[in-house]
Amino acid sequence: MLKTITARTVLSTKGRQRKLRFRTLSFWPSDKPVPNATLQVTGVVGWRREGLVYKKNEVFLDIVESVKSSNVFQSVLRCDVTGKILMKCFISGMPDLKLGLNDKIGLEKMSQLKSRPAKSGKTIELDDVTFHQCVNLTRFNSEKTVSFVPPDGEFELMKYCITEGVNLPVRVLPTIKELGRTCMEVNVKVKSVLGSKMFALGVVIKIPVPKQTAKTSFQVTSGRAKYKAATDCLIWKIRKFPGQTKPTMSAEVESISTIAEKKSWTRPPIQMEFQVPMFSASGLRVRFLKVWEKSGYNTVEWVRYITKADSYKIRC
Repeated sequence: MLKTITARTVLSTKGRQRKLRFRTLSFWPSDKPVPNATLQVTGVVGWRREGLVYKKNEVFLDIVESVKSSNVFQSVLRCDVTGKILMKCFISGMPDLKLGLNDKIGLEKMSQLKSRPAKSGKTIELDDVTFHQCVNLTRFNSEKTVSFVPPDGEFELMKYCITEGVNLPVRVLPTIKELGRTCMEVNVKVKSVLGSKMFALGVVIKIPVPKQTAKTSFQVTSGRAKYKAATDCLIWKIRKFPGQTKPTMSAEVESISTIAEKKSWTRPPIQMEFQVPMFSASGLRVRFLKVWEKSGYNTVEWVRYITKADSYKIRC
């Protein structure tokens, strides 16, 4: 039974088809040999001990994505996502798990195996994938599905990168006017493209100002704003930012003119921090997560998503 949990319990390529690149991610100690193919064929795996028993069999899967974006005014110069799939497995025995994602190559391969057209819906192209050593690479090559006997407890199943088709959850629209050499007017609108039932958390917008800033005044429609002299920035914080809203911040900045000032101030980019629960910027989705074990017990599977800003910069 596949379930998607509520947001408050969340843990912290367009064009021609490309060959999916991948490698095994090994956490095996350097003084011990990595389990070989013979051990995998016989069912003996070094990353999981036999005889595990749980009263309640559960699997938790978290898709965690970090967005890097560089913008000039309203034009996106660069936008990519690095993601990872984290798992916690509390299941008995020696189970086999099978994970299906909405990646383009995987869906096309499945339609070929079943001799029928692939279902419509958004698909994505993964540029690079790194697997945990528990993943069966032979089956991945033939079926394009992630099959594995999981370690007990918490582990990182895979990493991936996506460079096209990224959906930015929040957009910053700044307007900065310099009124003479010592005054500046700052207006910033933040637009959420999330659905009305979704929200971003921990939103922080940092607007650089001159080092000689002496006086600031603010007006905000949501959150709080202040001037931080240690970093020469106006800091605007919104604890919870609902989808389909457009809060604004206006500020007047006055600075002290100095004799040593010889050249105009070069304005650094605006930076932004946020995290969005139950949202995948890449569009990656879990289509299925199946658990099979010879004893035939029932398992509850939980799937969670979160997207956060890694390097989110806006120049104006």
